[in-house]
Amino acid sequence: MPKCEIDGKTDILSLTLPELEQELEALGEKRFRAKQIFDWLHVKRVSGFDKMSNLSAQLRDKLQSVFCINSLFIVKRLASHTDNTLKYLYRLYDGNHIESVVMEYNHGNSLCVSTQVGCKMGCSFCASTIAGFKRNLMPSEILLQLYEAERDSGRKIGSIVLMGIGEPLDNYDNVLGFFNIVSSPEGTNMSLRHISLSTCGLVPKIRELAKLKLGVTLSVSLHASNNDVRSGIMPVNNRFDIYELVSACKDYFAETGRRISFEYAVICGVNDTRACAEELSVLLRGLMCHINLIPVNKIAERDYSSTRDSVRRFQKYLTDLGMNATIRRTLGADINAACGQLRREYEI
Repeated sequence: MPKCEIDGKTDILSLTLPELEQELEALGEKRFRAKQIFDWLHVKRVSGFDKMSNLSAQLRDKLQSVFCINSLFIVKRLASHTDNTLKYLYRLYDGNHIESVVMEYNHGNSLCVSTQVGCKMGCSFCASTIAGFKRNLMPSEILLQLYEAERDSGRKIGSIVLMGIGEPLDNYDNVLGFFNIVSSPEGTNMSLRHISLSTCGLVPKIRELAKLKLGVTLSVSLHASNNDVRSGIMPVNNRFDIYELVSACKDYFAETGRRISFEYAVICGVNDTRACAEELSVLLRGLMCHINLIPVNKIAERDYSSTRDSVRRFQKYLTDLGMNATIRRTLGADINAACGQLRREYEI
């Protein structure tokens, strides 16, 4: 993976442990120093090389001259009064902004992270795409959303969903770097089975990810039961149609044994009819999967809507057809916790 740099210095938080060992060897240092530094960065989570007290002053100066330790700055923190959801707006080193959301469940705390500044995918019901795409996030910037959320909230995060701003598979290499670092036994040591990756359907990358057999749960933004409807709301379907996508999902399950989760935003008058439910049951027949129904979020630029009754009605259509379909619990409704809205409002 190409080095991530900030102002001419290597972003040390974006380096995996093997990459850090190679970097130190190139500087004439012993490989074991990498584990010490990795521990300072990812276990103790220090913000400066001067805090690394078991390293010599000479080595700390050398590190300072070659590397930088990236950071995020909390611009806004919103706390829900109804369900303890926390929403963060962060400023990155270059002035761009991203969001993440801490969600509290019975089984523990989960964190929704962003993987890009903006999004290229153009899904018509999504706030993240309206402000346009700026750049990919580096592994450190995905990782720091976890570190900052735990530091600020005082909560231990037990699972992560890559479902915030951006398309994770469009930032494939940096997302894999994040997976490597966050799951490292010498660092945070989070099992990748506790991580879900949400994609709008970049089929070649789904197939690449399947071959790695990482244990990551694949969450696919489907939102339609046929090509006509899906192409109308999700331009990516013109590149990889719904049948290619479902075929890739079947292969992902065959390779990994991980059940697929399909996200389906119920939009009144667009994809919520009994006929849509029947098409969906045929499309997904034989695939070990779960359908997660989502009330569509209201955004000013789009005339899409859901009602509680329409979502429940569509769920009944599916369950009557023998499909495993649930309605996503709405969290942080009083703080607009859906990703993309806070960044867009702040940057307008």
